Amino acid sequence: MVDVAAARTIHCPAEPGAPSVDSPAAAVPSAGIAAERTVPCVLMRAGTSRGPFFLREWLPAEDVARDEALIGAIGASDLLQVDGVGGGSTLTSKVAIVSRSTEPGCDVDYLFAQVGVGQRSVDTRPNCGNMLAGVAPFAIEQGLVRAGEGTTTVRVFNVNTRSRIDVTVQTPGRRVTYTGEARIDGVAGTAAPIRLDFLDAWGATTGSVFPTGARTDVLDGVQVTCIDAAMPLMIVRAADLGVSGTETPDQLDADPALLARLETLRRAAGRLMGLGDVSGSVIPKPVLVSAGDGDSSVTSRYFTPHRCHSSHAVTGAVGVATAVALPGTVAHRGHRSSGLHPIAVLHPQGRIDVEVEIAGEGADVQVRRAALLRTARKILEGDLHLPGYVFTEPPRRPAAAPGAVSTPAFPAQPLTLIVPTPAGGANDAIARILAARLGPILGRAVVPDNRTGAHGSIAAEYVARAAPDGHTLLLGYTATHGINPALHHLAYDPVADFTPVGLIGCSPTVVVAGPGLPAGSIDELVAQLVAQPGRYSYASAGEGTAPQLAAELFQLATGVQLPAVTYPGSSAAVSDTATRPTQLMFCSLFTAHPWITAGRLRALAVAAPDRVALLPGVPTLHEAGVEGVDVTQWYALFAPAGTPAPVITTLNAALTGILTDTGTAGQLATRGISVRPGPPELLGDLTVTERTRWTQLIDRIGRRPAPAR
Repeated sequence: MVDVAAARTIHCPAEPGAPSVDSPAAAVPSAGIAAERTVPCVLMRAGTSRGPFFLREWLPAEDVARDEALIGAIGASDLLQVDGVGGGSTLTSKVAIVSRSTEPGCDVDYLFAQVGVGQRSVDTRPNCGNMLAGVAPFAIEQGLVRAGEGTTTVRVFNVNTRSRIDVTVQTPGRRVTYTGEARIDGVAGTAAPIRLDFLDAWGATTGSVFPTGARTDVLDGVQVTCIDAAMPLMIVRAADLGVSGTETPDQLDADPALLARLETLRRAAGRLMGLGDVSGSVIPKPVLVSAGDGDSSVTSRYFTPHRCHSSHAVTGAVGVATAVALPGTVAHRGHRSSGLHPIAVLHPQGRIDVEVEIAGEGADVQVRRAALLRTARKILEGDLHLPGYVFTEPPRRPAAAPGAVSTPAFPAQPLTLIVPTPAGGANDAIARILAARLGPILGRAVVPDNRTGAHGSIAAEYVARAAPDGHTLLLGYTATHGINPALHHLAYDPVADFTPVGLIGCSPTVVVAGPGLPAGSIDELVAQLVAQPGRYSYASAGEGTAPQLAAELFQLATGVQLPAVTYPGSSAAVSDTATRPTQLMFCSLFTAHPWITAGRLRALAVAAPDRVALLPGVPTLHEAGVEGVDVTQWYALFAPAGTPAPVITTLNAALTGILTDTGTAGQLATRGISVRPGPPELLGDLTVTERTRWTQLIDRIGRRPAPAR
């Protein structure tokens, strides 16, 4: 457990780059007693939200302890939040964590956290544009950014969505002022204007503005627009759900049938958007839209997601305005040419005026940027006292027998499960299922941590260099321990630098065709590719990925010519395959299955030794007469080399226990993953054979090893 720092004095503003003189000492609780802890804090009203602002250094370094501190700060444990600074609403259960940015060209990093109301939860997946309005004033006053004369623009990097926003605040005399004449609906009085310019928020979470590949989808008979513009949204016409869209939030919240229907649609939209099971997530947010007072306005009721927002989220307003501007969505109104256009989002307490910049014409029209005004006000600053009951206590252990040799207890702290791919994919889904079930068995929280880059090599290298004590694990897979070592000169050895914990399961690659390719079988596909070489192209999820290598092996086995169109990931690749820019893809079953069940893609074959239960009528490539294209992906747990054998035994037993549970196996099976529990030695043998197998396959394809990055 990392103790929260106990500081008696708020951090003094300093020149950028100057060290803090208030380096607080750690509070040490009495043995067996969870002590109260104290941290610096600035409470701010930002836009139409309110919450504590923290420098990252004020909070525990370890994520689980950090989240426990946020739960204690807000008072999330009860619905009224009487034991914290929350106000019993999601709008006042928000937290901003700010630090100097590590991103090129950015000034500060902003991590937003949505804390639970009546439940001990912290969600760092969404962004919050209202809280964003307080980030620049806070950063300037805490010495992270030097104030300019008159106004200061701070480039903020939102860690949640990995997007950039320019925030301009008023700084007369090089000091932040909160006083001014700007007024925003939902807030009493006036304040200094704060301009937010969203630079690259489109597709920041899912990789695509329209992650389903369509601007309008039909879910359960209802037309919806699934859009990722500053915030993943599912937009529905209010009339299609039997309401006018002008109801008050209380009226909408009092309609349980409506709320249940919205949640059913939201969960279906989440799966279709590639977000997986969103029952425990606040995204995508559902929105009801209806006519505004003209073509340049829309009436919006924004849900958070289970209650209607009393006004409207800023990021949600950007998303709704984007949908209004783009043809083909359920919210689109009026024709707009390239240039700047004002769009008003009308909400229960007034309006948010969004300025959008449009480029292109017709089907190619895009929103390039969006800007709007907010205000903020500092309410108080000082010490925030956190109750001891929110912090995890070490489990009590029996006293050692006289003369027994003392060995370190395991686990002695929360475990970190490093995930080598972004949120939303198969690896991330597996990691979160395992983490939720491993924690109770081990008696310590298991926290997934997505560390992406170089097709998993960055994450693997990180774990290979971690302390070999079992508290840092890797969700390894085919790329980290099979493909990457065959393709690249790496900074880690897939065998020597890891201790196997256990195999989790396997999932095949599926050959899928989009509407632009009329083939109904592999025979028809090969015939068309031979008859018209170069006409059809396949979507590649990236150079050196398993699906891309499957496509190359397919071409070798059949002798066909199949040009590649390379995308930055599987989400964009499968989306374009379903909407015709590309016609074919070799895709993981996890990624492809929602599109197949929705009828957007056709499964022609699986690149695996056997058929799969989710697609019982789909043959293997071997059955279709194509040999040598077995690209089954596998997933496993690894610890750093040198991890003690008793720790590995404990971890493997816990992993085997949850994988042999029918509930876990069934949950993984619905995602196209077949569980394969076993001893560490089984995984050890697999890593050796996979390294050899992929080296031989890469030689067949004709690749030469190259630096990983």
